[in-house]
Amino acid sequence: MARYALNLPHQLKQEAEAWAQKQGVSLNQFILWATAEKVGALGQQLDDPEFPQITYRRGASGIPSPVIRGTGVRVQAVAIAHERWGMSVMEIAEEYGLVQRQIEEALAFVADHRAEIEANIAVEEQITDEARLSGGARD
Repeated sequence: MARYALNLPHQLKQEAEAWAQKQGVSLNQFILWATAEKVGALGQQLDDPEFPQITYRRGASGIPSPVIRGTGVRVQAVAIAHERWGMSVMEIAEEYGLVQRQIEEALAFVADHRAEIEANIAVEEQITDEARLSGGARD
């Protein structure tokens, strides 16, 4: 493994240390993971340059899923909240602790990537249904 001296602004280092502690890993491991995630995302070139607030993250299934950059909020969750539950942009932003601009961009992403988002929702619903059925069979 190669060594690399890294100069971080003090505030960024403190925030990274806090996140590393929450994750139960060292600062070095946290920075390694963060770098690997970013390099992986750039290598996959999945991001749509028209939506800079949206990036892709691999979930437990290994399938890349669009999320609001810098958060764990999946775009499909925003779509469901808005389209199925009738929540306004402001309500969704408040619910997830985000700004309206992020929600608006997520909804614009949904409009441009409708088939992808609907497929992600369908897969998640199928997994949920299967888990419910297998859990019910044990009762």
